[in-house]
Amino acid sequence: MIDWYKKVVFENYANFSGRARRSEYWYYTLCNVIISFVMYILVIISVAIGSDGESPGILFYLIYGILMLYALATFIPSLAVVVRRLHDTGKSGWYYLIGLIPLVGAILLIIALVTDSQPGSNQWGPNPKETDDSINEIGNDLIERY
Repeated sequence: MIDWYKKVVFENYANFSGRARRSEYWYYTLCNVIISFVMYILVIISVAIGSDGESPGILFYLIYGILMLYALATFIPSLAVVVRRLHDTGKSGWYYLIGLIPLVGAILLIIALVTDSQPGSNQWGPNPKETDDSINEIGNDLIERY
């Protein structure tokens, strides 16, 4: 799971071309949600222990600042992995804007993000699922021979 997160953040930071498997998108999203959740819990704790009744205290501002920096740092990789995921389903990255339509747009976007990869190559490149499977087959053949 962490490997997918590292791949999105460090190797494909602003890569809007190509395709991303469901596992790449959802493991990255899960890690992102867990990290954000932990940071929000720390913000809540800092308010509880650092407030004097009128202002939240320095610890709150420090943790909240780190949270905002994290959100800024992951904005572009998050956008890029969504675009690559949409490419994998055969849709343009512009399809992401459908999420701006209240309620219906979010549902349509989630459906697109959970849809299986478009088989074979499409205009955004080869299917990463098939590429990974062929590498596994080559590895299995080598293991069987030796």
